[in-house]
Amino acid sequence: MADRPPSGEIFGVPYNFERPSLGRMLSAYWQPGEGMLVQKPFGVGYSLNLASWRSWVVLGVAAALRWQEGRVSDEARAEDEPVEVIVD
Repeated sequence: MADRPPSGEIFGVPYNFERPSLGRMLSAYWQPGEGMLVQKPFGVGYSLNLASWRSWVVLGVAAALRWQEGRVSDEARAEDEPVEVIVD
């Protein structure tokens, strides 16, 4: 069986299974001058480039949606209380 390289690309998706170091992890998520998505420092696929303002917009929208979801589910739980019905 042939030895597989620890990093490369398969079907256009990057992968990297080299042992991660702290420096490589930090530099992978902060790459000024690159696009919004960058290769993950470990694993398969892409992650957000925190040096891009677009990534912060995506994170802000995701946080707002998560906050709204939690608020709506709290209201739904309050409405699940028993209701007394009086029939004449």
